[in-house]
Amino acid sequence: MSGNQELLMVFAQLEREKGINQGTLVEAIEAALVTAAKKVYGSGTDIYAKLDQETGGIEIYQRKEVTLQVEDEAMEISLLQARQLDPEVMPGDEVEIEIDANEFGRIAAQTAKQVIVQKLREAEREMVYKNYSTRVGEVINGIVHGFSRGAIIVDLGKTEAELPPKEQVPRERYKQGDRIKAYILDVKQNAKGPQVILSRTDIDFLMKLFELEVPEIAEKLVEIRSAAREPGGRSKIAVVSHDPNVDPVGACVGVKGSRVQAVVNELRGERIDIIPWLLDPALFVSNSLSPAQVTRVIINETEKSMEVIVADEELSLAIGKNGQNVRLAARLTGWNITIKSESQSEKEKSTPDTAKVSLVEEEGTPGILDGISEKISAALVEAGLDNHQAIIAASDKDLFKIPGLGPKTAEKLRELAKKIKEAGEE
Repeated sequence: MSGNQELLMVFAQLEREKGINQGTLVEAIEAALVTAAKKVYGSGTDIYAKLDQETGGIEIYQRKEVTLQVEDEAMEISLLQARQLDPEVMPGDEVEIEIDANEFGRIAAQTAKQVIVQKLREAEREMVYKNYSTRVGEVINGIVHGFSRGAIIVDLGKTEAELPPKEQVPRERYKQGDRIKAYILDVKQNAKGPQVILSRTDIDFLMKLFELEVPEIAEKLVEIRSAAREPGGRSKIAVVSHDPNVDPVGACVGVKGSRVQAVVNELRGERIDIIPWLLDPALFVSNSLSPAQVTRVIINETEKSMEVIVADEELSLAIGKNGQNVRLAARLTGWNITIKSESQSEKEKSTPDTAKVSLVEEEGTPGILDGISEKISAALVEAGLDNHQAIIAASDKDLFKIPGLGPKTAEKLRELAKKIKEAGEE
């Protein structure tokens, strides 16, 4: 079997095993042979190469224009020389002069080898990219291979991935050879090939770990509706069940806490609070502050904020170390949360300069201002103008929007509000 036929067999094998198109290999080798020939005959020459895909034979030709007077030997040939090749050729025609391919035997072999190596690399890079780009969002296992500029290089088997410094959990330490589990965050194409980016800090990593440990989540019987995380410190997840027979919190905790403990162990001791997701915002926020117990909640729907009152002894627990508990609860629920103790709340109620002194009763009946009808009182409450601070801040336009409230009543309201403020400042 000739060397050229063996080359074709290699092409066929690469197409079967690596998915490298045989035609692509042939084109690459032909282009490389043209480049090699031009190094011998000059870059200004018109040369093309042809590799026969049936026999493996290589043919190289140089094109020249027939002319009566040769001015450029690289591109032109005299009529006399041209007619030795083709007796019927005429000036202006183009002839093809075959170059002895044997002269390029060694070059052709080297070229074929280089092209195959290059195409193999390209094919492997493309396969890696296709494989891992479809797996973004998965959790994957690997082995720590090394370190580079703060990043951890992870061996995934078929390729290496990078765990950048910002995707590493503070205080987690690894050494070469350690097994590591991480979340595939992204796959990028660059000059060196595909780059798989991993993360252990992403919120989705936490959620995927629960999906792996809790069959009810994988089966979509239980859903993680929201989550908040401070990697390495504490996390909170809010879960809801789509099956009345399945307790979402119990499913995530597992028998004797086995499921949540598996996630905690993977996150190296990160504390995890699991709470039921509820439509009632007050109950949802109260539960999100677990393990603290909430006494009562004051809701401001307009600003989507809540003032949460807890027992004095529960205040530090509700706030958490460096405010972590309340911060995570706010992220989890989407509400701005202010936490106060019972004693703080009572003190503010009795201190006019810090509390908002009510001008009307909550039920809409006449309040501390005599002469205000029930209808106007109710409208003031509905418009949010039910305390001295709101009245002082309101414009005449705001006050006159209240049905039945004219200039005289507005002036009376302002005078009372100012008196309350002055009394608090004394």
